Amino acid sequence: MSAWRYAVSMQPFPADQASAIVQNIYIPGLEDEHRITKGVIHAIPLDKGDYRPDQISTSTIDLAWHIVAAEMRFLEAIPAGEFDFTPKHRPETVKTSADLLEWYEPNFQTRLDKLRTLSGEPLVKVIDFRGIFKMQAFMYLNFILGHTIHHRGQLSMYLRPMGAKVPSIYGESYDVAEARKAALAETVAV
Repeated sequence: MSAWRYAVSMQPFPADQASAIVQNIYIPGLEDEHRITKGVIHAIPLDKGDYRPDQISTSTIDLAWHIVAAEMRFLEAIPAGEFDFTPKHRPETVKTSADLLEWYEPNFQTRLDKLRTLSGEPLVKVIDFRGIFKMQAFMYLNFILGHTIHHRGQLSMYLRPMGAKVPSIYGESYDVAEARKAALAETVAV
C-alpha cells in the first residue's frame, strides 16, 4: 500500500498529536528544505532563466517558480482549511533567480509563521485536494516536502548543463568539494 493510500485510510490523528508533529517535525523539515531550495535557486545564473534541457522541458525559471508557488499553495491551504486553485502566475517582477529569491523568502516566512501559530482543530480538519486526496490538513505538509524535493532534484540537474555549479544539497556536492580542495591547495601553496 502506498504511503498516500495509507495516510488517507488511517485513523485520524488527535489535534494534540498533530500539533506536536507539525511543531517538532514538519516545521523544522520545511525550514531545512527551504534553505536547500534557496541554495539551488541561487545557483541558477541570472541570465539562464530560459534554459531548458530539451524542447519539452519547463524553463529553469518556470520550474523554480512551480516549486515555490506550490509551497505557497499548500502552506496557505492548511490555515485556510481548503485549497485555492486559482492559478498562481509568476509575477512580472520575477525574471531572474535573484528576483525569485527576493519574492520567495518573505512569502515563505509569512506562511511558515502563520503555520507556527496553528494548533488543534485547523490542523486536523479534513481537506479535499482536487478529489484525489482527503486528508487531515497537517498531512499535506509531507506532500509538499516530497513535491519540493522532487522538483528541486530536477532543477539541480539543469545546473551543470547550463554551466552552473551544483550547491550542497544533502551533503557536499562534487562542485563544492572541488572548490574546497582548490581553496585548500591555494592555502597550502601560500
